Amino acid sequence: MPIIKSAMKRAKQALTRRSRNLQVKRAIKQDVQALQTAITENQTGEFAEKLAAAYSEIDRAVKKGTLHKNTAARRKSQLAHAVAKAVGVEAVPAETKTTKGAGKKATATKATAAKKATAAKKPAAKPATKKAPAKTPKKTDDK
Repeated sequence: MPIIKSAMKRAKQALTRRSRNLQVKRAIKQDVQALQTAITENQTGEFAEKLAAAYSEIDRAVKKGTLHKNTAARRKSQLAHAVAKAVGVEAVPAETKTTKGAGKKATATKATAAKKATAAKKPAAKPATKKAPAKTPKKTDDK
């Protein structure tokens, strides 16, 4: 148990946050399990409602900071693929899926093309004006 006052406060805050996060995660699990049972029991009429409910809970968790946005995107994608498979429609064809690193080359070429386009749009630089050489003081012999 912490002795320092600020550490005690942090411990209390951590407990309340943990309980809140667990409630949010439990709600997500319930909606996802309801969707999974609908898929296994082949209740096609309820897919849309249960998928929307699961999406809503996942988005709410992201908004509250319980889930990271990429985790939420992955889970939503998995749910969509499961529903598409149950319905008999392929959600994303295998040819259009990108492998790791495949998109880097395309984005690099887009970036270079954009740089070239902006370089072409710039007006021609003004010719530099030549500066006159600095005048040197004339030496005079004082005799």
